[in-house]
Amino acid sequence: MSDGGLSSFQRRMRAIPEAVRRAVGPSLVAAAEDVAEVQRALAPVDEGELRASIVVTGPGQTTPAYSQPGGAFAVPENAAAVTAGNSEVRYPHLQEFGTSFHPAHPFFWPGFRLRRKAAAAKIKRAIGKAVRAAK
Repeated sequence: MSDGGLSSFQRRMRAIPEAVRRAVGPSLVAAAEDVAEVQRALAPVDEGELRASIVVTGPGQTTPAYSQPGGAFAVPENAAAVTAGNSEVRYPHLQEFGTSFHPAHPFFWPGFRLRRKAAAAKIKRAIGKAVRAAK
């Protein structure tokens, strides 16, 4: 049975030196902050709880309860998560996708799509720099 390339990916990840993994962590969070900044700017309010609920969660931390997308989860090593919402702000998905009574005001996924390539480039540069430094 095929695992979709998971075992191959895990093997490649284990081959990366620990020093390189540690060096890339700050760039992951910085790239996620860039995405969150754009999402906050696109939020349909000038200030307030919705905008403040857009947060970045770093590796090994847990995202806020009731956050979108996916609710509370532990962010794996070498990852960062941007979420909107928390236990007080439980409506970001309603703003993003709308309801039968309220039109959609997308901010989360458009912000992600706007900054995805730049964030990936920042992370790739950090990986390359860390690999060169580890040689």
